[in-house]
Amino acid sequence: MGRIHLFEFEDLDWFPDFLRDYGTDFLQFISNLTNMFHPVVPVLQKVLEKSGTTKIIDLGSGGGGPILKLNKVLKKQNPGLKILLTDNFPNIDALELAKKKADNIYFINTPVDARNVPGNLKGLRTLFLTFHHFEPEDAKKILQNAVNSKNAIAIFEGQERSFASLLVMFLSPISVLLTTLFIKPFKWSRLLFTYVIPLVPLFVWWDGIVSSLRTYSVEEMKNLISELDNKDDFEWEVGRIRSGPGFILYLLGAEKKIESPVLAEPELMLVSMEY
Repeated sequence: MGRIHLFEFEDLDWFPDFLRDYGTDFLQFISNLTNMFHPVVPVLQKVLEKSGTTKIIDLGSGGGGPILKLNKVLKKQNPGLKILLTDNFPNIDALELAKKKADNIYFINTPVDARNVPGNLKGLRTLFLTFHHFEPEDAKKILQNAVNSKNAIAIFEGQERSFASLLVMFLSPISVLLTTLFIKPFKWSRLLFTYVIPLVPLFVWWDGIVSSLRTYSVEEMKNLISELDNKDDFEWEVGRIRSGPGFILYLLGAEKKIESPVLAEPELMLVSMEY
């Protein structure tokens, strides 16, 4: 089945911010509750080491996303780790709550476009459950922007274009109804638009199904990379990681390291020094 780029409500400019926030809150809660992204820790650690950075710029963070749970593990291996959460539609209440939970997490409260990240934001760029929102030309802009700025990038998707993934998304309203009472920050309006006026379960249901239909396959991600300028300046890796009954799709890119030439006889070097 080919990729189908239908609309998602949370991508629409006119869609109410509070409903979008309730959707991203649910995604953060369910991904952290199930530990579905825990298997990607070794992959993230590998690209952190390759890029030589201890700073993560998380793009499309929504309400914080899976990186909040992964932070606890990554911080043990990278004591100086800092994580900056960004989004084109930042969920301020959730991001403030995330910042309070960890002293190495920060956020930007203004929109950040993953296709054109400000040049002063240096570090490993991560995208969790976000890449499928972009059509091919925009998806390539995300990758090209990382190459041009010489920032490593790591992309992870928790769904696929498969029957199993679509079935999970079809049943997602049940998950919304079962978990909403436990989602923080607590809001009476969240309960209203979940249990009384069920807009949240309905839009999560639609967006979830569309997310699966939009998700790039391994081969499609490889094709996106093949069309980039200066793609050979980076080392790339695309694949799937088992996570419970399903898989996590991932794309990694990091600048190739140029090894300095080794001089066999350093004593022959002449050094000019001025005082």
